[in-house]
Amino acid sequence: MKKASSKPKETVFSVDDGYVKMFLRGRPIMMYIPTTQKETYSLEAKAELPAQKLKLEWVYGYRGRDCRSNLYLLPTGEIVYFTASVVVLYNVEEQHQRHYLGHNDDIKCLALHPDMVTIATGQVAGTSKEGKQLHPHVRVWDSVSLNTLHVIGTGVFDRAVSCLGFSKSNGGAYLCAVDESNEHILSVWEWQKELKVAEVKSSNESVLASLFHPMDSNLIITCGKNNILFWTMEGNVLSKRQGLFEKHEKPKYVLCLAFAENGDVLTGDSSGNIYIWGKGGNRISHAVQGAHDGGVFGLCVLKDGTIVSGGGKDRKVILWDRDYHKVEEKEIPEIFGPVRTVTQGKDESLFVGTTRNAVLHGSFSTDFSTVVQGHSDELWGLDSHPSMAQFLTAGQDKLIHLWDTATHQPLWSKFIEDAACSAGFHPSGTVVAVGTLTGKWMVLDTETKDLVTVHTDGNERISVMRYSPDGNYLAVGSHDNFIYLYAVTENGRKYCRNGKCSGHSSFVTHLDWSSDSHYIVTNSGDYEILCWDSANCKQVTSAETVRDIEWATSTCVLGFQVFGIWPEGSDGTDINAVCRSNNKKILATADDFGKVLIFSFPCSQPRAPAHKYGGHSSHVTNVAFLHDDSVLISTGGKDTSIMQWRVV
Repeated sequence: MKKASSKPKETVFSVDDGYVKMFLRGRPIMMYIPTTQKETYSLEAKAELPAQKLKLEWVYGYRGRDCRSNLYLLPTGEIVYFTASVVVLYNVEEQHQRHYLGHNDDIKCLALHPDMVTIATGQVAGTSKEGKQLHPHVRVWDSVSLNTLHVIGTGVFDRAVSCLGFSKSNGGAYLCAVDESNEHILSVWEWQKELKVAEVKSSNESVLASLFHPMDSNLIITCGKNNILFWTMEGNVLSKRQGLFEKHEKPKYVLCLAFAENGDVLTGDSSGNIYIWGKGGNRISHAVQGAHDGGVFGLCVLKDGTIVSGGGKDRKVILWDRDYHKVEEKEIPEIFGPVRTVTQGKDESLFVGTTRNAVLHGSFSTDFSTVVQGHSDELWGLDSHPSMAQFLTAGQDKLIHLWDTATHQPLWSKFIEDAACSAGFHPSGTVVAVGTLTGKWMVLDTETKDLVTVHTDGNERISVMRYSPDGNYLAVGSHDNFIYLYAVTENGRKYCRNGKCSGHSSFVTHLDWSSDSHYIVTNSGDYEILCWDSANCKQVTSAETVRDIEWATSTCVLGFQVFGIWPEGSDGTDINAVCRSNNKKILATADDFGKVLIFSFPCSQPRAPAHKYGGHSSHVTNVAFLHDDSVLISTGGKDTSIMQWRVV
């Protein structure tokens, strides 16, 4: 007997009953057509691409949480760093960003050529939407033109490229790289010829840095867990000598490398020591024991030969003279976390990258101010202000930021007790509601960031917080399958529970209000679309009522106005969020493949065409248009980044 093919079921249109039925994972989803369209609707009609496009305008965030040596100042006055799959070139003085968008997944490392123009960046292995393997590789590119010059190592590297370094003394002809295979293969490339010169298994433990010696392009130093190794390259053979700690404490991790003016190698380690390894040797010639309390995460030799070190646990930046005597120190505020990397700015200024994904700028004689701020854990909570060029993000790092899209800086930031995952502004803009993973939710004053009220509904994730258009209700959608409804008075300052909507057999994922604030529509984890009466929390089952309700927003991923966003064979979890522009012309979606898409609205033809944009590297969790539709904001899950797109 012939096996039934597993081809996805086609969308069905019933003229008589005025509905469209689509299938996700074989489950039927019934969507009623508005009366005005019942007679004229056809599944065969072709959907048009939207007239508007998106242009990446700003990237918020920096990847300092688990990457190192990834912040440099270029001669153009820009600092260069990365987050998600974007390399950012940011001119702080002029408040202008450029973006290198050649990568298609997470960037893990960055190296600057001695010419100060050419840059190499390495990325992880990824998967495309079609399930195709995307190989880890290195891209060498020009930081002035942003043109890609060479793509190196496709099919050679395993898992990810985690360390990169250009040689210095031979005009920068060599590039060394370490991948994340079990043996952490160290390879050397003549990058202009895209030719591999040598490779060797470097270590079974993690490798955190690999650099060419500035005076000898046949000497490479690598460091990481339990070791520092000195590699000599002869022809195509790399041979190693282990660094000998002898009488000195052997640290668990050697965390960072730098080179003194005279060619000595400097290392910072997890025990807080700075060791100086005499030039050309593998022995310690000088030790600064306990330079930091906790690990030494970053080392930078300044142009005048003095040294700056950055501390983990103690969050200190310390200046040492050439003889390794402490000159000055500065502590980084706790909100920014431990120091990850330090690099020289203009004159005596420094740029500091932190493990909480911030970049600071300052000096020993001035304070440090934030240049880049972001989140440091999964980010799902996002909403735009109803009347101003502002948006709010709420992350699982327990941090809430209210952002200004013009200055690209937070107007305020606030730590809360629980991991946050959803947010919604009151239509007046004076308060904002934030939901957490624990069932607790709170309302904050948008002006002062003060707590207005705290409530708890159930003990599961609050996936959606949405006020009614008239501001008199707040709907709280939870992973416990209920929608809790509150009456709101005193302009968002007083809350009284009205009841709960019960009827979903899976967790609530999305929710919209009707324009008249009388009805709510919800989606759930098992692809149900249910409609509710806000006066009594009862389910509305009449097709005739449901089909003609006008919805104030369009954030539900299932519904007649939006079903064209679903690609063929989709599993129903591929699209995390959708948002309609306020002028009702375009629809943006956030998907599991790191893409932001825009469709024409309404999107009521199967598999509608879209413009597609990369930049995020993991699932995109949320999208929101600003009140005037000039800008779209998108948030990343594991990449924790925020992207601001200009609608053009």
